Amino acid sequence: MKNKKRLIFFLALSLAVCSGCAIRPDSGAGQEKYTFAPEQKEEDSNSKTEEEPEDTEYIPVDIEEKQNEEETEEKMAAEGQTADTKTESILAQMTLEEKAAQLFVVLPEAMVDGVSVVTKAADATKEAIGRIPAGGFIYLEHNLQSPEQVKEMLGNVQEYSMERIGLPAFLCVDEEGGKVARVSGNDNFGIAAIESMAEVGQSQDIVRASEIGNTMGEYLFDLGFNVDFAPVADVLSNQENSVVKERSFGSDVGLVSDMAAAVAKGLEEKGVFAVYKHFPGHGMTAGDTHAGYAYSDKTLEEIEACELIPFQRAIAEGASFLMIGHISLPQITGEDIPASLSHTVMQELLREKMGYDGIVITDAMNMGAIVQQYSSAKAAVLAVEAGADLILMPEDFKAAYAGILEAVQNGTLSEERIDESVKRIVGTKLKWKERDVR
Repeated sequence: MKNKKRLIFFLALSLAVCSGCAIRPDSGAGQEKYTFAPEQKEEDSNSKTEEEPEDTEYIPVDIEEKQNEEETEEKMAAEGQTADTKTESILAQMTLEEKAAQLFVVLPEAMVDGVSVVTKAADATKEAIGRIPAGGFIYLEHNLQSPEQVKEMLGNVQEYSMERIGLPAFLCVDEEGGKVARVSGNDNFGIAAIESMAEVGQSQDIVRASEIGNTMGEYLFDLGFNVDFAPVADVLSNQENSVVKERSFGSDVGLVSDMAAAVAKGLEEKGVFAVYKHFPGHGMTAGDTHAGYAYSDKTLEEIEACELIPFQRAIAEGASFLMIGHISLPQITGEDIPASLSHTVMQELLREKMGYDGIVITDAMNMGAIVQQYSSAKAAVLAVEAGADLILMPEDFKAAYAGILEAVQNGTLSEERIDESVKRIVGTKLKWKERDVR
């Protein structure tokens, strides 16, 4: 039912519109121009065309099959109402402080004072979650020492989160394969290194992409993770780009779309949420947002025909998460503001025009493109005001958290705006909590 409401996705493109984006001869692309959801026109049921035959062959309908379809649709609608009711009930019981806390995914070190490297979750972590029940945690390689240590640490965090707020935490990791991997290729875990996505793209082997998603999903789920910041859905349309060059599936729009969808499906099948990144496409920039300002002068029409296509595919597939990058699009927004802080990009383009209704998580807010221009509090408020649901890794978490609360108190942000994001977060957490993956 939900997918019927999704925008229609066309892999059909126009090379003339998007220089730098390639199309496979067998991809089906190039026949029509990619477009956002077309309007459907109603036709007079009594009207006939000259080509319409007077008599048509009667095709009997399997009544039992039809009834089963209707019952399935009714059941899905009822389940949707039940989920919405649960979400609303949980939301109604939360304080503003608890709701604001759910907007953040932070390093474990940001929660515990005086600890430079967190490798366990015990009393200090429990007390910190008791004070500020953060929405989730992101773990880096230095936090992960062995399978047993990670399982105990993540298991404890989930226990503390459930005790405190009745919801699981998003336990996140960057596990893309290649150089961006915290577990595979790490001698402490005995899991073979996974090749870069650039290599997978060059192979054009969709089955391999699916296998990678399944493999990563299985070992991440076993360790206790429920969110993976993968796949990279960036089209490498700027050959001067270095930040995603080895992380992207390549410059072929259709191939990138197919590969990203295959990896995501593999992860989801094993109980791990996939996070498509970095909307609206970091492969079109020459600069690196880790270091500072990065932009593209592409127009909306150009990115519609190239960079946006893998993300539109993700939306059509029912993606739960999209990560928004810090790249600037002055030809589209009319200013140099990063996409992660732009209402034009997140609300008008991603939500209204492309039809996305899942979680939007920012790229790490401790990156140069943010910290060189904004304080942690200012960046967090601007991101939520523009449409982000989750703030990832603010440079100063407690200042960012306080900034959100102050913004509600002074009227910069409404509590209704906070509720909008928390509904998505709670709904997604309930979906994970209740899913049967094995």
